[in-house]
Amino acid sequence: MSAVETSVKDVASAASRLRRTAWYRQPRFTRLWAMVALGVLLALVTGEQGNTRDIFFSLEGSLTGPNLWVCLALTVGVWALREFASTPIKGAVDQAKAAVGRPGGALRDRLQGDQRLRWGLIGLALVLALVVPSMLSRTWQTVLVDQIAIFALLAIGLNVVIGWAGLLDLGFFAFFAVGAYSTAFWTGRLPVEPPMVLNPFWVIPIAVVTCLVTGLLLGAPTLRLRGDYLAIVTLGFHEIIYLVAKNADGVTGGPQGARLIPDFSFDFAGIEYTWSIKPLPYWYLLVFFIVLVIVLFSRLEHSRVGRAWTAIREDEIAAAANGVDTVRFKLMAFAIGASTSGVAGVIFTSKYGYINPEVFPLLQSILILAYVIFGGMGSIPGVLMGAAALVWLPEALKDYVDASDRYMYLGALLVIMMIYRPQGIWPSRRRQRELKMAEEGLGDADAMSEPAGGKA
Repeated sequence: MSAVETSVKDVASAASRLRRTAWYRQPRFTRLWAMVALGVLLALVTGEQGNTRDIFFSLEGSLTGPNLWVCLALTVGVWALREFASTPIKGAVDQAKAAVGRPGGALRDRLQGDQRLRWGLIGLALVLALVVPSMLSRTWQTVLVDQIAIFALLAIGLNVVIGWAGLLDLGFFAFFAVGAYSTAFWTGRLPVEPPMVLNPFWVIPIAVVTCLVTGLLLGAPTLRLRGDYLAIVTLGFHEIIYLVAKNADGVTGGPQGARLIPDFSFDFAGIEYTWSIKPLPYWYLLVFFIVLVIVLFSRLEHSRVGRAWTAIREDEIAAAANGVDTVRFKLMAFAIGASTSGVAGVIFTSKYGYINPEVFPLLQSILILAYVIFGGMGSIPGVLMGAAALVWLPEALKDYVDASDRYMYLGALLVIMMIYRPQGIWPSRRRQRELKMAEEGLGDADAMSEPAGGKA
């Protein structure tokens, strides 16, 4: 064998070693390291509280006792169950379905083909949404109204921007602030006098239009941006709204905000009703608007506009090459997505009767984004479930976990979810297909930015 052949073989052998993935970098072990890190984090969260006399007291108490091993056993156990037991469990479930004639598939086919059954199940869910809250305590009724229903309405709007149009928005809660301050302005509770003082009920269409216009103002200068750059701009938009509300004393009331905003009331065609401080009437009102928005947005998703958003989300350049007016439809996504914030802002402000800039922190924008991703981008049922689950968890931990630690548990749940089910609780079928293709190397699952190196 000549020296040249030996050199070529050595180079080929070295290249093959470079292509070979080390065992600790394989996906299974990458997930293990993530779960171990999560176990250490849980040990710190659930361990000893710190004190001012010894800065290492919390670390020593949390990482040297049995609590660390309990947390590691829990997270590594979840990893082992998912990695080694999921295939046998799935196989057993598939065999059981085959033995009984695949009832799951038959039920799915029947739901798709039988409109009466589908509408019957939707009606049952609506009845449960109206009846079950009356059986809950006053505390949980307040949580349903002030957090779950309000954030569900906001998440549906953000789903239009992120899930359908693929535009990453980190400042969506600013539209909620616009709707809230619109209510304070038109009810005459700001230093600037309105042309006429209106009932909060009649402020709803004005707040919706105001949020639509604000969405257009945000979208117009950002049409050339995508991915991380668009996210930074929307983040800045939230901070602009927050700082204007905090510093424009002569317009927004500054840090003191707006007080004595009237209760929500309805007076039309001889029918008059005023919502009291009780949360249940507000729950029924919010359910009405949520159902209305779902019906309208569902029709929009399957329309020409919805198909254009899908084309932009999957490949904006290809969509423009095929005649889609990307500028117009991206502006529509920003505006229509922001419209739900107007309704939520009016109802929230009327119920509380008081707002100030500190009600609209940046954290809330990040949480709404987490609700959409956790539930399933592009899926309205998934978005509702994601908002309900992630709002419920901190409230359920209120009696057991310190207030400063509750969101740590929320973060741990998000980490586990993104490792093992990145498509969300109830994903859209399109999103599931994208993730499956990405795992097979046939596409890019991130519809909000281009893959490394650009589009293939």
